[in-house]
Amino acid sequence: MGLLDGKKALIFGVANDKSIAWAVAKAYRREGAEVALAYAGETVAKRVIPLGESIGAPLVLPCDVRSDADLAELFAAVGKAWGGLDILIHSVAFANKDELKGNFLNTTREGFAMALDISAYSLIAMAKEAAPLMLGRNGSIIAMTYYGAQKVFPNYNVMGVAKAALEASVRYLAEALGPDAIRVNAISAGPLRTLASAGVSGFGQIAGHVAGKAPLRRNISQEEVAGAAVYLASELSSGVTGEIHFVDSGYNVIGM
Repeated sequence: MGLLDGKKALIFGVANDKSIAWAVAKAYRREGAEVALAYAGETVAKRVIPLGESIGAPLVLPCDVRSDADLAELFAAVGKAWGGLDILIHSVAFANKDELKGNFLNTTREGFAMALDISAYSLIAMAKEAAPLMLGRNGSIIAMTYYGAQKVFPNYNVMGVAKAALEASVRYLAEALGPDAIRVNAISAGPLRTLASAGVSGFGQIAGHVAGKAPLRRNISQEEVAGAAVYLASELSSGVTGEIHFVDSGYNVIGM
């Protein structure tokens, strides 16, 4: 018996086999869930489609999270295929590479708007589409965040602001969807080498510092984030909502 037997999970954000979202997809399959993947577009299609096939995903579809029409079409396809949805994973973030280095003062208006739209507003847009499919199913929505939302990290810049908006959105969505027994939480993962982190200037320096200072004296793995995502999607966390759950070797508790 798996912890997620019979559950239907839609996962946004698989870009390649190093993605946190991919580790989550594999863990969900292992625990008995059926998994559908939504990917960003043609640039990652050639990597994502074979990954979806390898776990027997019934749906592997492109979706531009900036488009309400795209989201509506995707969730309609999920509703048609499954008749409902139990789990939604939001592992989506983007900022222009130029904004992820140097001085935060150089953030452009356009860059700010795009980072907030893709990285934070998209969670609200997805939740709006997912909610009707989750009615009566004790649904769970999980977003991926980072400690740069709460503390300043070098070069994280506008993405830190976007993740702060994402974390606040998790709390407000938890309240908005709670009466329908839909839970909304976020996992704050420690630094991981992924396609997303590769865009942050000086990422290796941050990872090295965390490994030296965190209570466990190491960085985390994608699989450890996936373990927390299994817990937050399962009945084990049925009383947990609106939370930012840290999987960072304890780094966030350290003051100095």
